[in-house]
Amino acid sequence: MKISVTVKPQARKTKVERLPDGSYRVAVSAPAHEGRANEAVIEVLADFFDVPKSRVEIVSGASGRKKIVEIG
Repeated sequence: MKISVTVKPQARKTKVERLPDGSYRVAVSAPAHEGRANEAVIEVLADFFDVPKSRVEIVSGASGRKKIVEIG
């Protein structure tokens, strides 16, 4: 399954919200530096969807806030 994700790095709390349009907003405390926020997004989404981290992959948008993530 592919989902659209908007990331908020350096947030106070880590959380996942499903938005009315079917996309997700993911807040992570990690900074958007050297891929740390992407790693945190993968961990948070793996926990949220109850799948191993190896099953979560950022398909596009690795360097931006808007990403397409494949969970499978």
